[in-house]
Amino acid sequence: MCFLKHPIMLTFPLALLACGAPEQSPSSMNDLASNPLLQRSTLPFQAPQFDQMRDEHFRPAILEGMKRHLAEIEAIIRDPEAPTIENTLVAMEKAGQDLNRAAGIFYNLSGSNTNDTLQAVKADLAPKLAAHSDAITLNERLFARIRTLYDNRAAMTMEPVDARLLERYYQRFMRAGALLDERGKEQMRTLNEEEANLIAKFEDNILKERTGSAVVVDEVKQLDGLTPDAIEAAAAAAEVKGDTGKWLIDLRNTTTQPALTDLKDRALRERIMKASWARNSRGNQWDNKAIIARLAQLRAQKARLLGFPTWAHYVMDDQMAKSPDQAMKLLGLLAPAAAANAKQEAARLQALADKQGGGYRVEAWDWDFLAEQVRKAEYDLDEAALKPYLEFESVLQQGVFHAARQLFGLRFKERTDLPVYHPDVRVFDIIDADGSTIGLFYGDYYARDNKNGGAWMSTFVDQSTLLGQQPVITQVCNYVKPAAGQPCLLSWDDVITLFHEFGHGLHGMLSAQKYPKFSGTNTSTDFVEFPSQVNENWALEPEVFSRFAKHYTTGEPMPADLADRLRKSKTFNQGYATTEYLAAALLDLEWHSLSADAPLVTDVETFERAALKKYGLDLPQVPPRYRSCYFSHAWTGYAANYYAYIWSEVMDADAYAWFTENGGMTRTNGDRFRAAVLSQGGSKPEAQLYRDLTGRDPRTEPLLRKRGLSVN
Repeated sequence: MCFLKHPIMLTFPLALLACGAPEQSPSSMNDLASNPLLQRSTLPFQAPQFDQMRDEHFRPAILEGMKRHLAEIEAIIRDPEAPTIENTLVAMEKAGQDLNRAAGIFYNLSGSNTNDTLQAVKADLAPKLAAHSDAITLNERLFARIRTLYDNRAAMTMEPVDARLLERYYQRFMRAGALLDERGKEQMRTLNEEEANLIAKFEDNILKERTGSAVVVDEVKQLDGLTPDAIEAAAAAAEVKGDTGKWLIDLRNTTTQPALTDLKDRALRERIMKASWARNSRGNQWDNKAIIARLAQLRAQKARLLGFPTWAHYVMDDQMAKSPDQAMKLLGLLAPAAAANAKQEAARLQALADKQGGGYRVEAWDWDFLAEQVRKAEYDLDEAALKPYLEFESVLQQGVFHAARQLFGLRFKERTDLPVYHPDVRVFDIIDADGSTIGLFYGDYYARDNKNGGAWMSTFVDQSTLLGQQPVITQVCNYVKPAAGQPCLLSWDDVITLFHEFGHGLHGMLSAQKYPKFSGTNTSTDFVEFPSQVNENWALEPEVFSRFAKHYTTGEPMPADLADRLRKSKTFNQGYATTEYLAAALLDLEWHSLSADAPLVTDVETFERAALKKYGLDLPQVPPRYRSCYFSHAWTGYAANYYAYIWSEVMDADAYAWFTENGGMTRTNGDRFRAAVLSQGGSKPEAQLYRDLTGRDPRTEPLLRKRGLSVN
């Protein structure tokens, strides 16, 4: 679960600032004039004109967008007037709109509806966009204007948001290497280009290996334990791939897979887990071992250039945590308790397997299957019994949307008059409490082979009063699409994912910022998960739960005793859940805590084992949520930042306690949350945003209670 912001890429190679971009031929100029990505959309809220876009539009649009952006930056540099907030920073905020439009749409589609052409364009553009960014952040003349403002800030009269804008721009340029000498800048450009190429290849490998590792089942009897609807969906998925008469188990991006909870066939469970575990490390054309080893090394080299001992130190210097030590302090607080709880849970599972005469040692592929039985025995709660009451449309309309109405007065009205990029995509007007339509919401909920795994939120258009833009938000999930005429029934984890990603969506929808730099989810990574995790809490609020948890055929509400058992089971299996998360978070930190002088990692598996053993998390039955070679968070976006989920969860648990202390899920509390946090984006320091909401710093005790952990 995450949010995804497309890269706000900044410019062509530095040389082009001086000598200009290549001349366009008359025919190519005509093509550019008709390219829909280079025009401000005339649809409501500048909604993307998907019906006019073709694959061949993206590359020329992004290249032209970079060229135009360069010209705008050059105009700022050449302004003869002394630097001001308006003629330098505000001008930079206005610059690059054509590029941002084209890149925003492209990166969303290359994640949710890609193809070989778009993947090739992505790989081709990666080094160009990296150089484009360097052309701005390493430009001495531009930085001189920003530095003049920063050095004279004490004598300037500024609005608080303008002071924040100046601070953030100065820090951004400093952190990019603006103070390096020319030799250092050239090294940085070289490293950035290589990193961009490696990330593009890593992402392409992830997508292709996940599809290539899907498990084909020859006999339906092996699927014993799955519901008839799930079996029918697996047959339909196999049919699409040409395996008529067989069944296909698609892999999600995590290590464990949903089918492991229900499948009775132990050999098939083992096959699925091993296929998932081995992804991108099998020595085939999609192997990522060499890629991630080099990514870790070159990031360490970049950190050293910028004066930091490791990449983790560099990243966290600009986060709430401020240092890896602070992040490790929190992770270290939880790791012993989580591992101890997981070992106790493993013992219970082994006892169950022995009682059943299984004659085997419990392995990772047995955990979910046996844990579901334990949960059923201890809480009389069966995941299969829940699903008929968790029909997707009901959860979306009567759960997620209703919670937003209760808290913020929002309504969502579906519309079918706007073009979409895939027939499964849906569009909704976002209607505020006063009846005004404030933006658009796109929902893309079903898994496809050409979609990245996982779930995320992103934007097609960021809110900004400066640019006259209102938000166009997208939420992407990977639920199994049911066979025709069948309902989409969710697991409880799926329900939480829907609420979580919509929480990110609310952060974008309710943004009320002048500057794009501060819009919506443009905050530190270890704060950005806070609003989304708060939104998860509403799934079990009685006022919300009672509306969506209804049987998909009869409309009868979930029986009170079943709902009560679900609530009581919230801390069940939390040793496992916390351990698999912490294992991944610590892997991320270990990779990014390597120094520039450390030798290249040549044995990824040994590195992983040593890292997990170091923190007491080397439990064979509890694999990390992501292994290094398919750990997209660690290598493509959240590098040294995966700890952010638990950091934000500290705030989430404490903020939920604040809601409870102040009357719970009321409009008054919702409006305060909107005013203090959601509308503010990154316009204030994140710690201040939290204190503006609750009047205090976050406490860790609510998190420990929430996860059922005790720390001695």
